[in-house]
Amino acid sequence: MCASPVVKKDNVGAIVNRALDAGEGILRLTPNWVPRSFLHPGKRIKLAPTDWYALGTHRGGIDERWFASTTEAANDNRAADEGLSYAIFEGERFLLRDAVAEAGARLVGKTMFDKYGRWPVYSKFFDNMGPIPHHMHQKSEHAALTGQQGKPECYYFPPQLNAAENHFDYTFFGLEPGTTKDDVRRCLENWSKGDNGILYLSRAARLKAGTGWMVPAGVLHAPGSMCTYEPQWGSDVFGMYQSLVEGRAVPWALLVKDVPVDKHHDLDFIVEQLDWEKNVDPCFKQHTYVEPIVDPSASGPGYTDRWIDYGHFDSEQLVSAKELTVEPGAKCVLRDPGASGWITVQGSGRIGKLALQTPVMIHFGEEPWDEVYITQEAAVRGIEIENTGCEPLVSLRYFGPDVHKNMPKIGDHAKR
Repeated sequence: MCASPVVKKDNVGAIVNRALDAGEGILRLTPNWVPRSFLHPGKRIKLAPTDWYALGTHRGGIDERWFASTTEAANDNRAADEGLSYAIFEGERFLLRDAVAEAGARLVGKTMFDKYGRWPVYSKFFDNMGPIPHHMHQKSEHAALTGQQGKPECYYFPPQLNAAENHFDYTFFGLEPGTTKDDVRRCLENWSKGDNGILYLSRAARLKAGTGWMVPAGVLHAPGSMCTYEPQWGSDVFGMYQSLVEGRAVPWALLVKDVPVDKHHDLDFIVEQLDWEKNVDPCFKQHTYVEPIVDPSASGPGYTDRWIDYGHFDSEQLVSAKELTVEPGAKCVLRDPGASGWITVQGSGRIGKLALQTPVMIHFGEEPWDEVYITQEAAVRGIEIENTGCEPLVSLRYFGPDVHKNMPKIGDHAKR
């Protein structure tokens, strides 16, 4: 199936205003599929089996779907719009990034647009059959050396997408306390000798559906095979520190993808990119693990709003997420202090004037009714959500920086 035609950038201003007026501040978005050449698709994000390699086997399988993204995917041989979300209105598509450029304050809020000049976050479904290499996302100071931004990220494992755990439902996080920088350096020295052994320096945590983690930039992690909802900062920087995964070699180029060229073989520099204190933190789980917390101020008869990713990264509120459940026949008015990207993971209903329907299967190029972008103006004004189906209507939505005045802290779930 062919996707709707794309509106040229020069003409986006007119259509975005019509779409915002018609949707009362809500934009319908289309699926944004991203392949990874070095990974195996987990086959749980509802893409049709015939389309896992829709971009060609040379590009790799499609294992990610990005939500409300204005961030480009950093893939080799990428399409010009890879990683960028499209809004659709009256049979035409336009980039959310172009819409933000045209009507930024209306979409993301004046404060955020004045500070960042963009929608500075995005989220994705990350879905793989097995584990991926132990890697990290650079901190801001290191990402800036290649003209990019650092990337902290959040995890949540939606029960609706994890009926199958696939091959390895454990994630390695950080490094064992007592590990030295020389230990990691030796792993890099042994890169071409097979398994460089970096996982021997780490520890794995069993993953549990309906829980999550807050992973700071600079921290090593080897995500397991649960389908993951990942709100994160708007960047696609990373460095792979593991040389062999499930018998597949990881090229050195993926270790130094976002390292200055003159540092590509500077092992000390590559090690120094790691946030050492956080990697060897003996209380890593207590400082990063989260479970859902009901927000009583946003819940009521027939509907429950839960915090699923919350807290701060080095005292900064950068990205957060909530899960809204509306029972059959119920309605609620959703009010948030800021814009959000929304994906429906169960049920059917409506959000404002727009219908919602969770698809069973999506062919590449199809445009289902499960994803929307809620603008700042609509979020603050309030939006009526209605469940018109016979099962719970469940959605996930994520927010940008400094949106919430009141939010739980990491570890608060254990106090309830």
